[in-house]
Amino acid sequence: MSLPRSDVSLVFDAMCLSHFARAERLDVLRDMLVGASCLTTHVVRQELREGAREHPLLRDVLDADWLGVARLDSLEEIGCFAKWVQRVGSSDRNLGEASVFSAAELRGGIAITDDRDAVVVGRTHGLEVHGTVWLLASACQDGKISEVGAGNIIDALVMTGMRLPCSGAMFGCYARRYGLL
Repeated sequence: MSLPRSDVSLVFDAMCLSHFARAERLDVLRDMLVGASCLTTHVVRQELREGAREHPLLRDVLDADWLGVARLDSLEEIGCFAKWVQRVGSSDRNLGEASVFSAAELRGGIAITDDRDAVVVGRTHGLEVHGTVWLLASACQDGKISEVGAGNIIDALVMTGMRLPCSGAMFGCYARRYGLL
């Protein structure tokens, strides 16, 4: 398993982006994703903008030139977003995931979120959805980061409060158990 070609977009929810920024590892995320088409949505950008009041490092995500914005403006796009809002939920907390899932569906892309409930909903409806551990394992497969380096990133992300399914020390075992490495 490798990161997708540049013609398949990775569409990011706020969680992965914000924790990489807060851990001051956004540059590592960028370097891992060289050659991949990376997008987020205006809804996610708004979440990050609001979060930057408490965590100023989130502004770095808003300035990232490698992260494009997937627009949801046309009637088809708005209809798709409304469909995902119904599936995921309409609370402020869920709108980011709904927008990411819409953008990923419309572009044939891969949604990136670490919200377990949202992952289940997305996969139930046929969407390819992955999280941070998948990104790190894919980068290991591509030779862009070592397993030890990925483990160190996991530990840095956990220090920011991110909940991940394994510790940095257990990354290799976890990734192998689930067929990621």
